[in-house]
Amino acid sequence: MSDSSRILIRGSGLRCADVVRVARRSAWLKLTPDALNRAGRSYELAVELGTKGAVYGRTTGVGANRHIVVDPDAADLHGLRLLRSHAGGTGDPLPDDAVRAVMAIRLNQLAAAGSGVHPRLLRALETALRVGALPLVHQRGAIGTGDLTALAEIGLTLAGELPWESGGIDPVAISPGDALAFISSNAATLAEAVLCWHDLSRVLAASHVVTALTFCALRGSVEAYDARVHAARPHPGAVRCAGEMRRLLTSGGDLLPGKRLQDPFGLRAFPQVQGPALEAAAQVERVLQVDLNAAAENPFIDAETQLAYHHGQFSTAQVALAFDHLRATLHHIAELSAARLSDLVEPDLSDLPPFLAEGPAGSSGFMILEYVAHDALGTLRHAAGPVTLGTAVISRGLEDHASFSTHAVRSTVVATAAYRTVLACELLGAVRALRMSGVELPDTPLREAFRLADEGLPHVVHDHPLSAEIHRAEQLLDRLAAL
Repeated sequence: MSDSSRILIRGSGLRCADVVRVARRSAWLKLTPDALNRAGRSYELAVELGTKGAVYGRTTGVGANRHIVVDPDAADLHGLRLLRSHAGGTGDPLPDDAVRAVMAIRLNQLAAAGSGVHPRLLRALETALRVGALPLVHQRGAIGTGDLTALAEIGLTLAGELPWESGGIDPVAISPGDALAFISSNAATLAEAVLCWHDLSRVLAASHVVTALTFCALRGSVEAYDARVHAARPHPGAVRCAGEMRRLLTSGGDLLPGKRLQDPFGLRAFPQVQGPALEAAAQVERVLQVDLNAAAENPFIDAETQLAYHHGQFSTAQVALAFDHLRATLHHIAELSAARLSDLVEPDLSDLPPFLAEGPAGSSGFMILEYVAHDALGTLRHAAGPVTLGTAVISRGLEDHASFSTHAVRSTVVATAAYRTVLACELLGAVRALRMSGVELPDTPLREAFRLADEGLPHVVHDHPLSAEIHRAEQLLDRLAAL
C-alpha cells in the first residue's frame, strides 16, 4: 500500500510514524528550502574552518589517525579513501524497508545542518527515495558508535563507485570533508529500531484484545481493572492497560460478573505486568525521536558560534538501554500469555474438556500449543539478556566503549517474533474456548475481534496439525491491534 501524502524534511519534527510511512508505504519526502539553505551555510562554514585549523576527519585522519594531517593537495581523494576503507559491511543485506528508513533518517539528520556536508548529498538522498533507488547495505559492521560501514556503502553508491541494488540516480561528487560528515551517524541502527518499535507496538496493542478474549472465555472478574483500583497505585502504563481492558470488556459501564473471587495472575495482574511494557515502548519512541532529529555528527559544525565541536554524540547508550529494558518487560508479558494458555486448557478453570479437545475420548486437542508457546518463550528469554553489559576497545585503544545498540535492537526483533508466536497460541486457545462455551461477548470492539478471529481461523473438531493455524493467528494479530 502506497502513501501519497508528503512529509516535509526540515531537520526537526520527524516522527517514528513518519519513518514507518516512508519505509513501508513509500510516503513522499520533500526537503524544505530552509533546510537546504542551512545545510549550505554549514558546508561553507566547515570549509572555512578547515582552512584555519585542524578539523577531525576533514583535515586529519580518523580514529587513532586523528593527529595525522591530510595533504591539502590530496583532500579530494581523502574523502573517497575514507568511504572505501569503511565500506566493509558483511552479512545479509538490510531489507528494502530498512534501507528506505536509513535514507530518510539520514536525510533528516543532515537537514539539521550540523554535519557540514555539501547540500547536493541531501538532494541526492531525496531524489533516490523519490524514484525508488536503493543501495545495497549489509547488516554487519556496527557496535553502537556510528553505522560507519552501512553509511559508507550508501555514500559510495551515491558517488557511483558501488552499483545500486535497485534503480539508481546520477553519481554525485564527494567534496573534501563530506565522507566522515556523511557516515558519522547511527541512522542504520535507528532505522531498524524504528521498524522494530512499530512492530512491537502493534503486538502490544493486540495483546489487550487477546487477553480480553481469554478473560471472557474464562469468565474473569473485571474488578481487577476497575479505575478505583488503579487510581490507588497510578503507574501510567497500568492505568492505561486497565482502561483498555475496561473499554474492551464493559458496555455502558456495566461490569461483567466474575466466576471466581480471584482470578489467576494471567488475568488479575495483567495491567501490572503489561503496564511496564507500554511505558518502555513509549520511552523507546521518545529516545528514537530525539535521535531522528539530531545533529549528532562528530565534529558538530555550529553556524551560531562559527565553531567546530568535537564530542561523543555518536554514543547510543540511550537507545541500547531503552531496548534492553523493553525486552525485559516483554519477557514478563509473554510469561503471562503462556500462563493464560495453560489456564484455557485446564478444565478446572475453563469448565471445558482437557486441552479443549473436541474429538473422541483421549483426543489431544490443543495440547501441543503449550509446547510451542514455551519454546518461543525460551527463545524470548535468551533474547532478553542485556547487551549493554558488554563493550569493545578498538582503534589502538582510543575508542574504549561501545553501546552495542544495534544488537539491542536486533535482539528485540527476535524477541518480538517470539512473543508474536506465544500470543498467537493464546489467541487460538481463546477462540476455541469461546466457540465451545458459547459465552456471550460484551457489545464492545471485542465482538468484532472475535468475528475476525472466527472467520480467519478454521474450526476443525478432530485432532490435526496446527502449524498453519498458528501462522494465521500470528498474521491476525495486526488486524486485532487496529481495534
